[in-house]
Amino acid sequence: MAMRPEIRAVLYDFDGTLADSTELILRCYRHTMTTHLGAAPPDEEWVRGFGMTLESQVLRFARSPAEAAAMVATYRDYQLEHHDGLLHAFPGARETVRELARRGVRLAIVTSKHAGTALRGLELCGLDGYFAAVVTPEDVRHPKPHPEPVLHALRRLGAAPGEALFVGDSPHDVAAGRAAGVRTAAALWGPFPHSVLEAAGPDVLLHAQHEVLWLLDAQAAGADEEDALRRKVAAG
Repeated sequence: MAMRPEIRAVLYDFDGTLADSTELILRCYRHTMTTHLGAAPPDEEWVRGFGMTLESQVLRFARSPAEAAAMVATYRDYQLEHHDGLLHAFPGARETVRELARRGVRLAIVTSKHAGTALRGLELCGLDGYFAAVVTPEDVRHPKPHPEPVLHALRRLGAAPGEALFVGDSPHDVAAGRAAGVRTAAALWGPFPHSVLEAAGPDVLLHAQHEVLWLLDAQAAGADEEDALRRKVAAG
């Protein structure tokens, strides 16, 4: 089997991938739905849209465009009030990103968060300064799961799809990466169950942050990265 191009760029989703923000997001959702609809549907209804923009999510619940706009405003106001106290980096995220940067890997964020909260989140998590590109919905016409955000990040990094890996926690991340022609890694530490992520068809499923480094190490050794990773995970 022909060797795949070396991974020279790693793209990351932010929420649920580098940052543990699930509780923040769900609190914002419950508050918004209760305020405007009188009660919040089950959390699973919101979770299945993780990875999409807030505007796209709200449209599934709002009864009119005016109500959708009001719900977005309510959500953002509540998020702003509680953001800094509820968001933090997943274990190993800072160390992994720091090591990737030390190795000279080009790094980008591809997120459905808007620029202000994305940049604030990176700062809170101690991840600011590592990413050459931060792509948010303001930068593109079509957000994830469309491939445009991934392709935009690649252009900003000067990287080809074949030499890039996109790490995300949702099926929407996997879909965007696959459509853009990059390798995809699904993060199992986020809110989506193993079965849902596996069904999305990522190249590999990750159990911990540092396994991104194992992928690069396995490739450098001339091994198939997914098989090598599975052997290391099975060995503990």
